[in-house]
Formats: sequence, structure tokens, C-alpha cells
Amino acid sequence: MTERIFDALADAAADPDAVGWLAGGREIRFAEMDRLSDRFAAGLLRHGIRHGDRIAVLGPTTPEWLVVYFAAAKIGAVVVGLSVRYRENELAHMLRDSGARLAVTVPSHDGVDFPALLAGLVETVVTFGGDGLTFEDLLVDGPTAGAEVTPDDPVMIIYTSGTTGTPKGAVLTHRGQLAAARSQARHMRLTEHDVLPVAVPLNHVSGITCCVLSALVTRARAVLLPAFDPREIAGLFATAGLTLWVGVPTMHTLLLNRPELDAVDTPAVRLVVTGGANAEPALLERLHARFPNARVMNLYGLSETAGAVLMTAWDDDFDTTATTVGHPLPDVEIRVAGPAGADLPAGETGELLVRSPSLTAGYHGRPRETAEAFADGWLCTGDLATVTDTGAVRLRGRAKEMFVQGGFNVYPVEVENVLTAHPDVVLAAGIGVPDPVLGEIGRYYVVLAPGASVTADDLKSFCAVKIADYKVPKEIVVRDGLPLTPAGKIQKSRLRD
Repeated sequence: MTERIFDALADAAADPDAVGWLAGGREIRFAEMDRLSDRFAAGLLRHGIRHGDRIAVLGPTTPEWLVVYFAAAKIGAVVVGLSVRYRENELAHMLRDSGARLAVTVPSHDGVDFPALLAGLVETVVTFGGDGLTFEDLLVDGPTAGAEVTPDDPVMIIYTSGTTGTPKGAVLTHRGQLAAARSQARHMRLTEHDVLPVAVPLNHVSGITCCVLSALVTRARAVLLPAFDPREIAGLFATAGLTLWVGVPTMHTLLLNRPELDAVDTPAVRLVVTGGANAEPALLERLHARFPNARVMNLYGLSETAGAVLMTAWDDDFDTTATTVGHPLPDVEIRVAGPAGADLPAGETGELLVRSPSLTAGYHGRPRETAEAFADGWLCTGDLATVTDTGAVRLRGRAKEMFVQGGFNVYPVEVENVLTAHPDVVLAAGIGVPDPVLGEIGRYYVVLAPGASVTADDLKSFCAVKIADYKVPKEIVVRDGLPLTPAGKIQKSRLRD
């Protein structure tokens, strides 16, 4: 079994006619990607990039992004994934922290001149088109150094989404990424007949591992979308023959709200996967109704696991899918530990620990944080969880998100699920805020459906008949939108700010 990224690409490219990607109406064969990445790898070597050097990639989900990724893998360079949504402070931190020598970037996005912004942060800036040194300039003929690369070499640095604290760079290896991709692909029963959209960013494991690499190792086709556009995706179910739909809860909600989806038949969709956050039961019911031939699954993974480690079992009933994030995938072990590190029995809440062949090599340049997070081969996820009698994992929220109101522990995710079950609520996110009497109280930010007239008091009353009184939100703030990370998760750190 191949354990280097570029070997997996070469295996797929052995069939010269096999199509791996669709982008902008164009088909890209595995063999074409293999040839282009060979040429770009030669260009990187010509510009002084060597084994172990870090190169940053900043751009939307395109074939060119993947060319850079595969090329870097072939010479043992390490891709630092960046988002077009990042700005000066974030980019400066990530580039300096990673020590990236070269950056490949779009000329501009949303009015930001990225080449000018990056010029003072790296030695060399390459643009996907535009002026100066371009992507095409690095497509040259010449040797590559793939034989020097080992399966345990780093292939990518992915910065944690920064929902709390300063982002840290998780170091993904060839072996780890492929282990995660294969494990997920086997569980999802992917084949060369499947077509799935890649509407999540490639600088995150949801895009590069869960979608691109899982498709690569099974020869499935991946439809590359530069940005998440629910109107465009609605059309792809017919024009591209999608058999899977993969996204985070926010994306599912926005897609289901598009009238264009109502006019599309989706009989070929056999699997819908939701990941990145707890899926509310109300959302799962809508997905079941809209994709009647599909199995709906939850997926749980982290940057530090390089991809998925928990997924809904094929025979799980609706209640299990609605209340848990699934069971461990093959070769994945889990524990739930108390404050002193001792294992807790089923039903008790503690920190979720994970051990898997896909675990990353730690955080780049941060030995102390690596030692704290990766203890004796186990990843301390920071997520609070319980394990059911059947072995499914129920998330209770982030350890740092739980707050204590009047002596009672409150897990915001439980209340968020109640709020989003209301027909007028589209999104909800809760945090604990200081209170002089109760210590902390729950403040919940909600986004309402268009035309909704429900009030904060109405929503409190709605919650009061469904959950304990100490869990009922003390404050509800209505917003037009909520801040999201580049991976589509609600960014609670900005709500706290």
C-alpha cells in the first residue's frame, strides 16, 4: 500500500483516461495532474526550494492549488495552507511561525492585494496569474527528488481555526493523511463511480483530506468549487451527477434554504455527510426529507487527526445519528478521561482522547504545546464527550465552552440544538458571560429565517418547555449573521470579543 501522497497520485494516473477532477466545466485527468505537478516540482527546485522547506498556498479551491500541493509532496516540501479570508495579522503570524520561504497566491481577492501583502513576509511570491513571477513560470521540465521523501515526512501544515487562542500549525505527514483518507473512504464505501463536490477550503482537512484525498484513493471524481455557492451546488446535482453531498451544518442550512434546490431531483445522492460541528436534529430531519435515497452521516475530525476519526455507522438509527457524532473508524481508539486522566465509564462526561495512525506529528515549532496535546500517543481533543452503551460518542461541547451558571454546568451545544429546532431560527451560538449573581449566564446569538417575527422572549419560552430552567438562555441576541471560520464553523472567539 502506498504511503506517500505522490505515489497515490501516480497509482491513479496509471489509467491515462481516468478523470479525477471537474472544475469550471473542464475535466482534469489524474495523469494530467501528475504531469503538471512534476513540472511545478521542477520549478520549485529551480527556485531553491528543497526537502523540508515550507511553501505557502493562498487561493480558492482550484486545480492549480492541487498542482502546488502534489508538487511540494514530490520534493519533500511542506505546504502551509492559507485562506483568502485571512488578513494581515493572521497571515503574518502563520508565515513567520511556519518559516515559509515561498508563497503562491491569487493576485487579489475581495479587494486585497495579496502579492503586496506577502512580499515582506516571504522570500519569493508566485501568483496564480497576474504580474511578476507566475504559476506558469514555474511549470518547467526537469528532475524531481521524490525518492528522498519518506512516509513520515511532513507534507502540510494546517493552522487550527483559531476559535480560541493563537492558531497553531498542525504538522500532517504523508502517512497520516493517507491513513485518514483511506479509513474514511472505506467507511463511506467510495468507488470510482462516485462524484462529490469540494465546496470546503483546501487549507483545511475537510477539503484536502476528507474530500480530495478520499476521492483520490478510490478514483472517485471531485468537483472543485472556488467558493461555497448554494445556488451553483443546487445545479450540480443534475449537471455533474453528484452522488454525495459533504459539508458543515452551516452549508447544509444555506443549501436547503435555496429555492433552486426545490426544482432539482436528487435520486443519485446516496450519502450526505455533515461534519465540523454538532448537527442539530432539526437539520438532520430536513436532510433526510430532501435526500430520500441518501444515508445521512455525521463526521468528526480535527486538524490534529488529519481527517475523520468518528462517523455514523451505516446501521445507526435516526436518534443515534441525531445525538452523537458516530463511532470510531477502523484503527481509531478513543477514551473519555476525567480531570485526573482516569478513564470514565459510559454515560459520564469527560475529555475525549483519540489515538489513530492519522495523528499529526504535533505543532510546528511548539514542543510544549505538542507535549500537552499529544500524551503517550493520545490526542487530547479539548472536546467534552460521553460514550453511549453502544460505543457512539456524544459531544457536549468544547471544554472551554462549558460554563457554570449558579453551580450548574451548562453545555451550549445542547441549548443551541433546541434553539435551531425552532422553525424561525437558522443559526444559533451560545457563550457564557460574567454575571454578578450567578457567576456566568448563557448568551445566545441567533440568526432568524427571512421574514421571521419571533422575539427573544418567544425563544426563551420555547426553550423553557424543553430543557431545565438553568439551561434556558438568560440573554438572546438576534443578528443578521454570525462570524464564521474559513472552514465554515461559527467562530465563538469573535462572539466573546
